[in-house]
Amino acid sequence: MTRPRSLVIDDQREGFYHCVSRCVRRAFLHGVDSQTGKNYEYRKVWVHQRLKFLAQVFWIDVGGYAVMDNHVHMLLRNRPDLSQPASPREVAYRWLLLYPKRRDAKGLPLEPSEKEMNQLLADEARIAELRQRLASISWIMKCLKEYIARKANKEDGCTGRFWEARFKCTALLDEAAVLACLVYVDLNPIRAKVAETPETSFFTSAEERIRKQVVCQGNDRPDTGLRKFELSDTAGQVASEDWLCPLSDQANRRGVLSIDLLCYLEILDWTGRQLVTDKPGVIPKHLPPILTRLSINPRHWLDSAARFGKLFSVVAGTETHMKEAAARMGQKWVRGVRTGKTAFLE
Repeated sequence: MTRPRSLVIDDQREGFYHCVSRCVRRAFLHGVDSQTGKNYEYRKVWVHQRLKFLAQVFWIDVGGYAVMDNHVHMLLRNRPDLSQPASPREVAYRWLLLYPKRRDAKGLPLEPSEKEMNQLLADEARIAELRQRLASISWIMKCLKEYIARKANKEDGCTGRFWEARFKCTALLDEAAVLACLVYVDLNPIRAKVAETPETSFFTSAEERIRKQVVCQGNDRPDTGLRKFELSDTAGQVASEDWLCPLSDQANRRGVLSIDLLCYLEILDWTGRQLVTDKPGVIPKHLPPILTRLSINPRHWLDSAARFGKLFSVVAGTETHMKEAAARMGQKWVRGVRTGKTAFLE
């Protein structure tokens, strides 16, 4: 049963959300199409570059992502605490970057002019509406999906849908759910058997964080999927390399989790090895304290990380948090409550 998106997403309050969008008929429209043999992998760069651009236009943090052959996973956090105090001028500027009035000879957006800015600033009601949109999970998904669909349809010389109409959205109610979801997202290529390790899981947040860490340490830059394609930024804007939200807090940026990159990569690597070998294994002694500190039951960790998308529907978290969310939606129960009780500690 579909629910109004307003019951799942609250744009007025900060929250984490796992968003998934699939191609129509689950076709491999940005991968290697097994039916035709055509390779659309270069379209993954479109998705990656567009997401980088949108992360800097919207007041939304991208905590994780995975661009697969026929679907995209994203872990997003809306930031009303940043959008509300922003000046009307900044709202207008961001919107005109997203929907420019003018383009150059190559079709790339031009810098907003003062005239264009003033026309928008003259309408206070419009500025208030745009302020809300620029911190909206639904709007960032719209701006990602619509852009890729138009670009792909133009290339293919066709019309019609590229993505399924709605995107699946699960509200992550606590840090335990955020960690389980992020591991689930980053391990998508490994579960799909298109990669063997996190550092070779191209077009994922894990690979990007590892690559950036290697560069910061002064080591040789590893080969990545992005090096296969020499394409300019599809948004026509220069996107910052710091677009991805950090894992732990930095001097001027809030992180996604309360653990650093090293701890996260240890959990990710260990979990990935268990999923690949399909053996329960033994959790290393140094991992239970980390998981327990994050209110995660180590005994049920593998199942939560491997089947997160199937175990949880509209919300994910501890049993208490999930029951509270169900009550807010006017329901007595939501799918995954039993899993939340066993997987996440109160």
